[in-house]
Amino acid sequence: MHAIVLAIRSPFTFAFRRPIATLLLLVLAAGGVVVGLAEVGVNLPPPLNTPKVRATVAYAGTGVGQVKDYLVRKYESIFHGHEEEHHEEPPRIVVTSPLVKDVTLTLRYVCQIHSKAHIKVRAIEDGYLQEILVREGQAVQKGDVMFRILPILYQARLDAEVAEADVARIKYENTKKLSERKPEPIVSKQEVALARAELARATAKANLARAELKFTEVTAPFDGIVDKRYENLGSLIDKGDILTTLSDNSVMWVYFNVPERAYLEYMAARKEKRPEPRIELELADFSKFDQVGVIGAIEAKFNNETGNIPFRADFPNPDRLLRHGQTGTILIHRELKDAILIPQRAIFELLDKRYVWVVDEDHVAHQRLITVRHELEDIFVVDPPTPSAPDIGLSASDRIVLEGVRDVRDKARVEGYEVRKPEDALKNQKYHAE
Repeated sequence: MHAIVLAIRSPFTFAFRRPIATLLLLVLAAGGVVVGLAEVGVNLPPPLNTPKVRATVAYAGTGVGQVKDYLVRKYESIFHGHEEEHHEEPPRIVVTSPLVKDVTLTLRYVCQIHSKAHIKVRAIEDGYLQEILVREGQAVQKGDVMFRILPILYQARLDAEVAEADVARIKYENTKKLSERKPEPIVSKQEVALARAELARATAKANLARAELKFTEVTAPFDGIVDKRYENLGSLIDKGDILTTLSDNSVMWVYFNVPERAYLEYMAARKEKRPEPRIELELADFSKFDQVGVIGAIEAKFNNETGNIPFRADFPNPDRLLRHGQTGTILIHRELKDAILIPQRAIFELLDKRYVWVVDEDHVAHQRLITVRHELEDIFVVDPPTPSAPDIGLSASDRIVLEGVRDVRDKARVEGYEVRKPEDALKNQKYHAE
């Protein structure tokens, strides 16, 4: 009986709720009646007696029937879909807690590799390049002769100055003997002093000529590797011309830029006398250099445009693998005690801020602002709440929504959620924040 009442009511209910669809069905039904009367021979004005018109009417009847079947199937699928929507299961919500543990942070910075000493070797005197005693890429020791400039002119000048010094010395010695002659000196003490001054001046000129001659030999000021050669044998060299460059690669200075925040953290760690971070160098082929570096220097000022300050890490280079001008990546590994870790997928962003859903003891969700301190692989290190900002940050006792972040609303009750351990929640996190 109940089914009969529903069957009677359902057309009226449909007509009231969907007037346009009802009108379309009535038009199709009227068309079907007309076609049916025409098929059985009932005359309708105007008469339809010709074979062509009958064929057209039959075709129209077939089309009307197809349209009717399509509409019936369409409305059945819609009604069936609405019935399935009413039986759809509620979204699955998974809740977890932050994990507090010690972690190793790895900070990466692009770097430039420089030699400890890298100088331009220049000619000190003019002349023709007479001899080249080194090859490009050759290792030299301190004091080794690298180049010789034609010394004939300088040798002649030295010989002349040495001869003048000998004359001045002989003159001085004779004058001194005459001043010491007894019983009465032949020359005065003033003449002896003048002869002594002339000897000193001649000796100084001879020493200068000797130094100029020595400058025709260009020697290595330290142990290093010879770079590109700029002049060829027989070239006319002017004073100050660059002959080659020399690099001391025993220790490499690696420069990289550090943001202000990381700089402050490093200085705070030094002030608290924490262990120095482990510093590694990743080369262009992604291999790691086999020596460990140390922070050698921090420059005096920040770059106002980038907000960075240059650091320098020193790396021993016993095998001379590193060369001046190389590039790489500095890896700074730092231990972080009692870090608060959460999966990255638990975070959602609004404008330029990051939030999580925190479920309280009454199972009500609240939006919580967080500060991300560091980013690991699919994991964020966040700051804890502070006395000045107790509503910002997370603690180990908080419960946060891990899955179903988009299905939660602020101050809405969360029912039937699954609780997952923090250790399990942090495993295999390969999803980014929604």
